[in-house]
Amino acid sequence: MENATSAGNSYVSNPALARANESPASAVSWAAIIAGAVIASAVSFMLLAGGAGLGFVSMSPWSGEGASATTLGIGAVVWMILTHIVAYGLGGYLAGRLRTKWVGIHTDETYFRDTAHGFLVWALSAVVSAIVVGSALMSAAAGTAKAGATIAAGTGAAATAAAGQAMQANQGGMPTEYVADLLLRGEQPNPAGDPGAARAEVGRIVAASLARGELNPEDRGYLARVVAAQTGADPATAEKRVDDVVARARQAAQQAEQTARQAADTARKAAAAFALWAFAAMLIGAFVASWMATVGGRSRDDIV
Repeated sequence: MENATSAGNSYVSNPALARANESPASAVSWAAIIAGAVIASAVSFMLLAGGAGLGFVSMSPWSGEGASATTLGIGAVVWMILTHIVAYGLGGYLAGRLRTKWVGIHTDETYFRDTAHGFLVWALSAVVSAIVVGSALMSAAAGTAKAGATIAAGTGAAATAAAGQAMQANQGGMPTEYVADLLLRGEQPNPAGDPGAARAEVGRIVAASLARGELNPEDRGYLARVVAAQTGADPATAEKRVDDVVARARQAAQQAEQTARQAADTARKAAAAFALWAFAAMLIGAFVASWMATVGGRSRDDIV
């Protein structure tokens, strides 16, 4: 039994004879793998371009027309999966058909090698795509940074001042314009003063109060006096108007913040769902490429 062999499967039980019968050529047909990966990438790009075109055709800027966001999302996921199935299935099959024929090896070994060739087609195509996409993103980021640096060089002083005021507002501090208003504020506003200047000052006071989260008594009293001076209303009516308007402004700011948080959460969920579906599509592509490589290999070797 030491030298027994199986003619049908060309299986050698003796290790020495197995080493003697081992082929000097590599079991990996890189030419076939590269060809399959190139074909898979080209077909994938073609199908993705076609899917993007269909998506733009289905969209519409007019209300009530075109496909909904949910329909477009489902369609994009389905098309992405179909793209992986078709592209990697074709690439794996051609890699199996084009690889070098192996002679004198076990049928199971042939099946394993074909599967590995299909998986390598998928892996090589994915790596090349990642490099291309990464290079494009890096180029776009470099261009954006260069443009941003040019703009910042021309408007550095203004940007610094705006950033300082924004930081003060975010940290509960007082912007410089609001501080100037406090310094120049009189006990009684001038009723014949510039209405535009009064509006600007009132806007700054309300904005500062919204940033702090409250309207202090001094600002409330001053706003009431400004409203009374500009509108001719009595002090009680002016104070009530100030309270009502500030309350509505605070409610609007809270609603805007809530809407922004909801939009961010919706975007996060959509991005997570797309990433998971992309992961599933890549798994399907790897499986299809590996399986179709075995189909192509059987056709290459005429194994039924």
